[in-house]
Amino acid sequence: MAGRTATVNRDTLETKITVSVDLDGSGQAEFDTGVPFLEHMLDQIARHGLIDLSVKATGDVHIDDHHTVEDIGISLGQAIGKALGTKKGIYRYGHAYVPLDEALSRVVIDFSGRPGLITDVSFTRDLVGKFDVDLVFEFFQGFVNHAGATLHIDNLRGDNSHHQVETIFKAFGRALRMAMAMDERMGDVTPSTKGSL
Repeated sequence: MAGRTATVNRDTLETKITVSVDLDGSGQAEFDTGVPFLEHMLDQIARHGLIDLSVKATGDVHIDDHHTVEDIGISLGQAIGKALGTKKGIYRYGHAYVPLDEALSRVVIDFSGRPGLITDVSFTRDLVGKFDVDLVFEFFQGFVNHAGATLHIDNLRGDNSHHQVETIFKAFGRALRMAMAMDERMGDVTPSTKGSL
């Protein structure tokens, strides 16, 4: 199997970002983003998705974290989409339920080529430390738009917003791992009746 790796650079007036992925990695992670809580969440994606992930970003965090978080989501979506290539032989669909104490989240993903984000999440607080929980949605909206994926995120229960967010990111990593895995029975076939994704 050819190496499924990619590096994406995004350079705007608001952010400068480099994201590198190895979809067949071991969960190694390296981050320098200026947004510590996001780095903690990106680490969940890497470790639970078994993706080697490097994210370096400088952004206008003196204003707020919005542009940096959104643009990292965009760049991650681009990098994973590029590393998946034609998507031949992948499982395509992935899902996971992840608990953390009182919190439980479900994430379902389809690398359909059609961007879509559907969420049912009611956070119990607006902030986790200094991190605005609204940015969770901005991150995933950027991701789906540029990875060409349909993503359903449901937080089924939870009282602690940190736990709610963390279960979402852990479940996302697990669902990614399932969807991006190579299906030996599929071989070199595109997982679609259309013949392309």
